[in-house]
Amino acid sequence: MLTLLNLLSAVTLLIWGTHIVRTGILRVYGSNLRQVIGQNMSKRWLAFVAGILVTAMVQSSNATAMLVTSFVGQGLMGLMPALATMLGADVGTALMARVLTLDLSWLSPLLIFLGVIFFLSRKQTRAGQLGRVGIGLGLIILALQLIVEAAGPITHAQGVKVLFASLTGDILLDALVGALFAMISYSSLAAVLLTATLAGAGVIGLHVAIGLVIGANIGSGVLAFLSTSMQNAAGRQVALGSLLYKLIGLLLIIPVLDPLVRWMDGLDYSAQGMVIAFHLLYNVSRCLILLPTIGPMARICTWLLPEREEANGTAKPRHLDLAALATPSLALANAARETLRLGDLIDNMLTAMQEVLRGKQTAITQEMRSLSDDVEALYSAIKLYLAQMPREDLSEQDNRRWAEIIELSINLKLAGDLIERMLRKVQQQKTSQRRQFSEVGLEELTGLHSQLIANLRLGLSVFLSGDPESARQLLREKRRFRAQERRLAHAHVSRLQRKIVQSLETSSLHLELMADMKRLNSLFCSSAYVVLETSDTGALSTEDIADITHSP
Repeated sequence: MLTLLNLLSAVTLLIWGTHIVRTGILRVYGSNLRQVIGQNMSKRWLAFVAGILVTAMVQSSNATAMLVTSFVGQGLMGLMPALATMLGADVGTALMARVLTLDLSWLSPLLIFLGVIFFLSRKQTRAGQLGRVGIGLGLIILALQLIVEAAGPITHAQGVKVLFASLTGDILLDALVGALFAMISYSSLAAVLLTATLAGAGVIGLHVAIGLVIGANIGSGVLAFLSTSMQNAAGRQVALGSLLYKLIGLLLIIPVLDPLVRWMDGLDYSAQGMVIAFHLLYNVSRCLILLPTIGPMARICTWLLPEREEANGTAKPRHLDLAALATPSLALANAARETLRLGDLIDNMLTAMQEVLRGKQTAITQEMRSLSDDVEALYSAIKLYLAQMPREDLSEQDNRRWAEIIELSINLKLAGDLIERMLRKVQQQKTSQRRQFSEVGLEELTGLHSQLIANLRLGLSVFLSGDPESARQLLREKRRFRAQERRLAHAHVSRLQRKIVQSLETSSLHLELMADMKRLNSLFCSSAYVVLETSDTGALSTEDIADITHSP
């Protein structure tokens, strides 16, 4: 019983080590890996190599699948290069399995020792996260040693012999068991390493081990497909294509499996080495053979999982991929994209309000009500998405970006509520009291409103780019808007002195709308302060600081 417990704990340690390495790499280089994968790779070979490199770094084809499906689901990457990247990911996993089975026993204590020192002393820095990666690699190597030691006594246990005797070399049964283990461990790499270790200890035969390895590949495909259940059809098409490629690989290997195993048995190599070599050659051969077929596979996946038309109703988030929460840089990028979409809705509301001011619309239409509901829905989704990110695990830079996103989304939500109230005021003035703005007053309001829309768009651009010069331009536009608002308020009072009837009738509404626009402008320009406070090109000027202090 103790021996079995030792084996289970060693397997658990192996799984945990691969998890630590994956999360550590993604936290440090997540944005860089995102750029490597997310580039528009028109050549399938570039996408294939990118899949190999990224998976070799994160040691998980599932992590690569998460990134790729997210990009395709957001429209950042085409289906064909995504399928090529997934084939490369399978080769990357096989390469890392080969590296980790080398004699690296001397490296394990060194990696764990240095990793713990860096992680505990500099937890929130890049060096600390690289220390986390070192701990994970050390644990993987240590776990493989423990599995070998624990598997020795198990080979002599009668119950274990009976258990593994049920795996008689039936390729379909062995593949099913291998797939189940990969799904339970959430890592095909862990499943393959354990299989090779058990084969080297004589617990399972070579024929069974090869079946388990093929099944582990299929299990990773099933995991990737299940993890995309909440994504749109485009993201699920990638996972489906990867799974179909793995199933095709099983069909291709069945006719030649028996002669291949007999030939391998005659070689003077260890069973562990042959299992790892087969895993590498199998994936390389399968992926190279199937790489030219990504075009037809993309068409098949599109046919099997067509895009569904969205039903009418409240807008739903497009970019808030829950699977990306394990990668802070990717999750923050998703939240930023959804926040920009929220900004587009506010832009649409302002445009509709301009139509109301000019008299082209006399009431708040159903479209305006829908826009307001969409703003509320997206704001709630962004807020809940960011709340699921553990801020204590974020770097200082990611923490600032997290705060910037939540602050802008709050400001946009407040802007949406304010625009809706402004529309109600205008509607009441025009429908209940039957009063119209003077021609000059209407021209002043629409001109100020156009400047407000321009500042919103510039503010969203500053939020996206983080450019200090654009941020300074935004603050100049804010001050110009404020000066313009004061000048127009004085001009309106002058018309009251001249006793212009329309100005007298609409005076309260006119001044209230101008004050509301001033508040909206402050909300739209807030992103400039964050950029200037965190930029390396210089601090806020005295005028900017005064602007913050007196900002409404």
